[in-house]
Amino acid sequence: MTAQTHWQAWHEPYADENSPLSRRLRLVQQHIASWLDQRSDERLTVVSACAGQGRDLIGVLASRSDAQRVHATLLEYDAGNVAAAQAAAEQAGLSNLLIRQADAGQLSSYAGAVPADLVLMVGVFGNISDVDVERTIAALPQLCAEGATVIWTRGRRKSDLTPAVRQWLRDAGFVEQAFHAPRDVRFSVGVHRFEWSPQRLEPAGTVFTFLH
Repeated sequence: MTAQTHWQAWHEPYADENSPLSRRLRLVQQHIASWLDQRSDERLTVVSACAGQGRDLIGVLASRSDAQRVHATLLEYDAGNVAAAQAAAEQAGLSNLLIRQADAGQLSSYAGAVPADLVLMVGVFGNISDVDVERTIAALPQLCAEGATVIWTRGRRKSDLTPAVRQWLRDAGFVEQAFHAPRDVRFSVGVHRFEWSPQRLEPAGTVFTFLH
């Protein structure tokens, strides 16, 4: 991965509430909030890959009275973003969030954090190769608890990979709950529910490598 300054600067469009990145964030947050509303469990486990500054999950939990039932692990490679996420979690009083500096492309990074009831793959599939996207999706059953939800994003460029992503998810045992592809922007957001049996985590191996 590249220098810290690049990944911290990547978050700057969030300052504009009308930017595509801000719009995508709000859509992801809506689905996280909806997921929480639908789950009555006393304890819920969340894992977020390449979590950045954790704005999606922390932004939702900060305003919820039931936030303490969520036990989450946020995996982020960039030290500056890790520090920003830790500060945001502390400010929001979210004591059950572990922000871990780790490479989310390594399955070993998920040890102790999975199986999870919610897996966030936000900002991942657009920054790795198509082959790695397919490999990551095939590995998702190792990260998911029974009935887990996966929220993912992917940009739609000239060669739109989202039809393949949705098919790969079906092939891996996921049922689509929602898919958003606004016409005026390039991002897409998908929500899938895991319907097959979870798989044991095989902590050896790399599922993806960031390209940027």
